Amino acid sequence: MVFDSDIPTSPLISLIHRKQTAFLNDKLKDVNLSSGLYPLLIKTYKLEKVSQEELAEELHINESTVTRNLEKLERKGLIQKTPEKRKKIISVTGEGAKTAKKIMDYDEEWDEKIKNTISDEEYTNFKNILTKICEDLI
Repeated sequence: MVFDSDIPTSPLISLIHRKQTAFLNDKLKDVNLSSGLYPLLIKTYKLEKVSQEELAEELHINESTVTRNLEKLERKGLIQKTPEKRKKIISVTGEGAKTAKKIMDYDEEWDEKIKNTISDEEYTNFKNILTKICEDLI
């Protein structure tokens, strides 16, 4: 497919996002997760113990969405909540850790698809530019 040179960035970003979501949803079928839940699981896995508020801040999503999605992950046995003072501390279960590692492999597989399209230098620049844009927007 060839795109017009004057196409705005939004449709391109949207297309990449939709393709990545479809790729992940297909991969995540075996662990019964959707692409909307996995960032919470990965972030919790990486941080080991985190509050719901910290997760919302880290992922730049509202707390009600975090609460709703954490309940889904808890029902699946992937995370556990531990009351600590006035907060609930979230941590992954053994099954959650196993699933998080599998998902991170899928993320790496997606990145490999991108790396197969562009050079190493272009990939590094691409990632640096995306990071810069996100940091500026947040």
